[in-house]
Amino acid sequence: MFSESNGYERFMGRWSRLLAPLFVDFAGVRDGERVLDVGCGTGAVSFAAAAIPGVNAVGIDRSRAFVAAARRADGTRVRFCVGDAAALPMPDDDFDRAVSMLVLNFVPDAAAASAEMIRVTRPNGVVAAAVWDYREGMQMLRAFWDAAVALDPGAAARDEGQMPLCARGELPQLWRSLSLHDVQAAGLTVTSAFASFADYWQPFLAGQGPAGAYVCGLSEDARRRLEARLRERLSATGSGFTLTARAWAVRGVVT
Repeated sequence: MFSESNGYERFMGRWSRLLAPLFVDFAGVRDGERVLDVGCGTGAVSFAAAAIPGVNAVGIDRSRAFVAAARRADGTRVRFCVGDAAALPMPDDDFDRAVSMLVLNFVPDAAAASAEMIRVTRPNGVVAAAVWDYREGMQMLRAFWDAAVALDPGAAARDEGQMPLCARGELPQLWRSLSLHDVQAAGLTVTSAFASFADYWQPFLAGQGPAGAYVCGLSEDARRRLEARLRERLSATGSGFTLTARAWAVRGVVT
């Protein structure tokens, strides 16, 4: 789904980098803590956590390509490793905080991955997660899928808005089901500026994620029609534009 680090960075990485410091702040990461970033991708959250003095950050992802990209970006401040979120290769009670940003809605068993985060977090430590509000709050993809479905009703089945955990209240419900206490939730919103329509459209052509895969599976004619429809909607001013994205975040304390 997301397999190529450079394509991911151009497509969704711009949003991850904006969201990461807000999420780390929401998670309450403090000086001197050990922090595990589950599903670290190219390292946005790991680096944001490591920017706090004394934090010992570890990032883990199942994608070797993404871990390699994170190490190339800065393998000195953060230790990165390859591993499965549902079977973390860490001992019990090893971290002060375990965090996961933009991952749980993609894993096969979000409850199992969350339980693993709890296992490796010490008593009274914090476990936190965030996912994009794909249903209503991610303008970049909402515009894309609205245009795609208008041309091809079958595209609705590919829309990320169908994914679990993306609606308000779903993450807190999961956290409470796992017996975390002092569960708190918030919406985190970021804004990104696009210099032109090409700045928006070209990253889709890398084939990353459900939207990118959909574009790359279209015929040349269908792709041109989708591009034209999006261009008409997003380039009405004839110049650049800004879009917003909201993520739902949750945190809870381990008993």
